[in-house]
Amino acid sequence: MNEIYRGMDRAALDAAYNNTQAVANFDAVYADFQARSAHTYATVACQRDIAYGPQASERFDWFPNDKQDAPVFIFIHGGYWTHTAKEAYAFIAKGPLECGFSVVLAEYTLAPQATMTEIVAQIGRLLDHLAADPDGLGTAKAPIYLSGHSAGGHLAAMHRSHPQVKFVLPISGLFDLEPISLCWLNEKLSLTPQEIDAYSPLRCIGKGAPMIVSSGAAELPELVRQSREYVQACAAAGEKVTLLAVPGCTHFTMLEDLAMSSGQQMTALVQA
Repeated sequence: MNEIYRGMDRAALDAAYNNTQAVANFDAVYADFQARSAHTYATVACQRDIAYGPQASERFDWFPNDKQDAPVFIFIHGGYWTHTAKEAYAFIAKGPLECGFSVVLAEYTLAPQATMTEIVAQIGRLLDHLAADPDGLGTAKAPIYLSGHSAGGHLAAMHRSHPQVKFVLPISGLFDLEPISLCWLNEKLSLTPQEIDAYSPLRCIGKGAPMIVSSGAAELPELVRQSREYVQACAAAGEKVTLLAVPGCTHFTMLEDLAMSSGQQMTALVQA
């Protein structure tokens, strides 16, 4: 065996980060996400595709809450920085809305059209845009709860030091890019050594907002490990962080939990 990472050869490492192959019914799960999201767009008040930067993909959807001075819950979708789009994940807005948040669904440019450096910068532009509030949404002084799933969890963790971010909820996130750079995912990402160091949250822990780092107990072991080790490193650095392992959840049913106001993730967030 040609070991390349933590006792794994290339085939084992590829499998260790292949979330869609880890569930037998991914196509049905994703189709259900899309159908539920289409229903959300049709039935919930929303402004779609508000620009936050010059690129066509720099846009977000805004689900306002009727609650005065509502905090803002930002959700950054996953897809390993290379695929899917916000439109498949609008269904998650239900949980945060019922908990009193306004909701932002963020979009960004996917690799290989954008580098990791450019993708991380785009989320920074989104946060600055909401802080400036040129669209008159009422976000200029609203506390931001920054969340994301998988690759989106990575992007959320990268911006926990933004001055308007009050709390961060990375869901099933990626916190060390080294194994990503060694497996099938790097074919589109083309990560440089400098990007691995600069954009691995595990390697650049500084002062920032408190976090709940959540993962599914039934996820791939590498995803569970990444969350656990990131939490341990943040705690060792004196940062306020909690690990939330959601029993029975896979990488994708974590989003079903998020979509429920009574789910474990929203309950923990509201109580934090």
